Amino acid sequence: MTLLIVVQGAGENWSAEPWRQRFAARLKSMPVALWPKDTPAPESVRFVAVWKPPPGLLETFPNLEVIFNLGAGVDALVADATLPNVPLVRVAVSDLTKRMTEYVVLHVLMHHRQQRRLDAAQREKQWDTPDQRAASAVRVGIMGLGELGRDSAEVLARLGFQVAGWSRSKREVPGIECYAGMDQLPAFLARTDILVVLVPLTPETKGILNASLFRMLARDGVLGAPVLINAGRGGLQVEDDIVAALNDGTLGAVTLDVFNTEPLPAEHPLWSHPKATITPHNAADSDPEAVSDYVVAQIEAYERGAPLQNVVDRVRGY
Repeated sequence: MTLLIVVQGAGENWSAEPWRQRFAARLKSMPVALWPKDTPAPESVRFVAVWKPPPGLLETFPNLEVIFNLGAGVDALVADATLPNVPLVRVAVSDLTKRMTEYVVLHVLMHHRQQRRLDAAQREKQWDTPDQRAASAVRVGIMGLGELGRDSAEVLARLGFQVAGWSRSKREVPGIECYAGMDQLPAFLARTDILVVLVPLTPETKGILNASLFRMLARDGVLGAPVLINAGRGGLQVEDDIVAALNDGTLGAVTLDVFNTEPLPAEHPLWSHPKATITPHNAADSDPEAVSDYVVAQIEAYERGAPLQNVVDRVRGY
């Protein structure tokens, strides 16, 4: 029996050989192979740990029992019609949650404290002193109340922001006003000055960040116009609608960490838009050491007969 590593991605975190070394150092009960460098017998592969595997690859292993996804997003895997019908386990480590909360708080505060305006004033050597409101005057809406959204909501609430959350099904978070379902989405948006998006990408959420949704955001907030922060998935957003909303004032500013095409093409107008802050899909990079510990612990527990944790619901897509 073998654990096969299949890793395709950009950046130091997704260099494939170090992933093999991490798992080989931790997992003593079975050999670890690296695709496509190694060629274990297909029938020997019981577990795979993957990031962006080629569609169709995983169905070639007839005895595959569990798929471990090494990053936070599983939408590409779920969309693969050839994906074997075995448990798909998502990453759920506290390090990733903390990193996402850092990102969300950083950018909420950046917009609240008008840092981009101050940056522009510095470039022009101007002593600009805009009015500064209290956090309690700003209504933040967290779209997505899973582990990531819940932690971000709780930290922002402790900073004094008026925080509400929305999810597809009803959630309860102490101290946070919670909305649920498409019927309650308009009311949630109408009370939101800064919209933070952390929902998974599913057929129901694809393209949900569009002109119609932007027009439902609060128009009476102290920021002058609503702000969008998308640290979820690129497929959630209609980028032409975002550019148009920034140009006509429907949106006052955006922070975008994810895009439909990554890397974002150099000619895309969002790169140079004065109201846009762009980051390279690094809001919550997975810590390879923590993720490796997590996967190995799951494999060892599974081998002892324990149930797998954080298995993706294929129907819901997360």
